[in-house]
Amino acid sequence: EMDDEDCERRRMECLDEMSNLEKQFTDLKDQLYKERLSQVDAKLQEVIAGKAPEYLEPLAALQENMQIRTKVAGIYRELCLESVKNKYECEIQASRQHCESEKLLLYDTVQSELEEKIRRLEEDRHSIDITSELWNDELQSRKKRKDPFSPDKKKPVFSLTFPRPYIVYMLQDLDILEDWTTIRKAMATLGPHRVKPEPPVKLEKHLHNARSEEGRLYYDGEWYGRGQTICIDKKDECPTSAIITTINHDEVWFKRPDGSKSKLYISQLQKGKYSIKHNHN
Repeated sequence: EMDDEDCERRRMECLDEMSNLEKQFTDLKDQLYKERLSQVDAKLQEVIAGKAPEYLEPLAALQENMQIRTKVAGIYRELCLESVKNKYECEIQASRQHCESEKLLLYDTVQSELEEKIRRLEEDRHSIDITSELWNDELQSRKKRKDPFSPDKKKPVFSLTFPRPYIVYMLQDLDILEDWTTIRKAMATLGPHRVKPEPPVKLEKHLHNARSEEGRLYYDGEWYGRGQTICIDKKDECPTSAIITTINHDEVWFKRPDGSKSKLYISQLQKGKYSIKHNHN
C-alpha cells in the first residue's frame, strides 16, 4: 500500500515523463517536417532545372508521341494537297471539254440555221420571179417629189401571161409587186403554172435516219429513251459515255460521267457528225 505522498510523487513522475515524451515527439515531428521540406525543395529545383527523373521520363514519352503525330499530320497534309490539286485539274479539264463541246454545238447550230435560211431563200428565189430593177425603180420614184398639178398617169408595168385583154394597173409599183409576189406564191403551192420552172435546189442528203417521236429517239433502226446509257462517238475523238436526260423535237440532252450536261442536235446525227450506240457495260 502506498500513502498519499507516494501517489503524488508517482503522479508527478508520470507527468514529467509524459511531458518529456511529448517534447521528444514534437522535436522529432519538426525534424521530420524540415527533412521532408528540404527533400521537396530539392526535387523542385531538379524539376525546374530539368534534371529530375520523374520529369524526364514522361517528357521523353510526350516528345516521342509529338514527333509521331507531327509526322502523321505532315503525311496527311501532303495527301490532302495532292487530292485538292487532282480535283482542281479535273475541274479545269472538265470545264475545257464542256466549253469545247458547247462551242462545237453552237457552231453546228449556227451553221444549220444559216443553211436553212439559204435553202428557204433559194426556194423563194426560184418560186417568185421578181427582178431587182423594179424594186430599184420604185424606190427611186418615191424619192422624187410629185407635182400636184400634173396628172398622175400610170403605165402598165407588166401584164399577166393570160390572153387579151391586158390590164392596165393604176396602183403604186410597190403594191403591184407585192400582189404579184402573193399570186406567184399561191400558184406555186396550188400546182404547175405557165412560168417555166427552174431546176430545184439540190438539198443535202442525210447519211443516217434519225428522228424523235413521243419523247424517244430513233437512230439507224434502234430506239433510245430517257435514262439509257449511250456511247457518243465523233471523228478524231475518243468515244465518251453519257446518260440521256431529255429528248426534244430537234435535240437530245445528255449527262457525262463528270456531271456536266450537253446537248446533241438530231441534224448532227443525220449528217453523220456524231454517232451513238447503246452502252451495255
